[in-house]
Amino acid sequence: MTSPRSLFAIPRPVFSSHDQTSESSDSNLNAQQDGHYSVMLSEIIAALAPQDNETFVDGTFGAGGYSRAIAQQADCKVFGIDRDPTAHESAKKLPEVISGKISTLSGCFGDMQALLKQVDIDKVNGITLDLGVSSMQLDQAERGFSFQEDGPLDMRMDGPNSDQRPPASHIVNTYGEKEIADILYKYGEEKKSRLIARAIVTDRVEKPFETTLQLAELIRRIIRQKPRKDGKTIHPATRSFQALRIFVNDELGELERGLEAAEQLLAPGGRLAIVSFHSLEDRIVKNFLRERSGGTPQGSRHSPTVEPAALRKAPFSLPAKKAIAPSEKECSENPRSRSARLRVAIRTDAPCTKGAAT
Repeated sequence: MTSPRSLFAIPRPVFSSHDQTSESSDSNLNAQQDGHYSVMLSEIIAALAPQDNETFVDGTFGAGGYSRAIAQQADCKVFGIDRDPTAHESAKKLPEVISGKISTLSGCFGDMQALLKQVDIDKVNGITLDLGVSSMQLDQAERGFSFQEDGPLDMRMDGPNSDQRPPASHIVNTYGEKEIADILYKYGEEKKSRLIARAIVTDRVEKPFETTLQLAELIRRIIRQKPRKDGKTIHPATRSFQALRIFVNDELGELERGLEAAEQLLAPGGRLAIVSFHSLEDRIVKNFLRERSGGTPQGSRHSPTVEPAALRKAPFSLPAKKAIAPSEKECSENPRSRSARLRVAIRTDAPCTKGAAT
């Protein structure tokens, strides 16, 4: 079994912003299960290097692809966390769940420390996160994530019956023009956020926004669809839908809480593997790991203003500083994978950073 220290001894591909996904040629990893593609699955398993008697957390369980692959690699225990009730319903049919190798926990991965405490787990050997919306959610028009098919403008990851957060329709129908523009720009990096927000506020007076296609068509009127360098086109509503989804589900806040919890939960030698799909997520992961691996300048050791803690061993080490890209083969098999990027870190025996979640 590969040890954590030997991970990425073989040169890894350099990340490219438009060329990313996972190597899925190993059939035993069961990369595609029930039609759902587990992005960068082979790379995730190589990073986690499951061994017998270890404990793992799949913080974004979804269809269970990562959890099942981990469970198939060793005699280990996997806890799958998901806020989506449909994921837990589907999980009941999985052989690894039935056998007890995988246990599912209902909630957000940002709360993983509290969720695991409920089952008497305070340390784990590996954690993986596959950020963003799952293909299972995206393919269900009734969930309101997709602009390709009509459905209610919802976007709540914990389901349409959630009482924890309002749906996307509430945002576009009640928020002010500036608030909507700020959301689209901050979370979607949409350059025409103000034009879109102004049109939303104008149109909702006559007819409130209720469906995904209603909003997508408004955005299409404002933004001209342009081909990318590879000749393919990006739907004009892509950035706006991303922004609303991230805001509705507090995805960036969830990620920050999840990273803090991972630092607390991972035992020395524990592995952290995170797949992100856009720059906002990746920037948070990159900055967190750089800081927690000692990459952030701490000042001179001779300076009287330097805290002794700044000179201590960092809680994480990085086997690869750059993000890892998916293979060309995976990108051709699953176009959704092309924007994926994987970052990996290994927990040292250093204490948690002061101020981390407890």
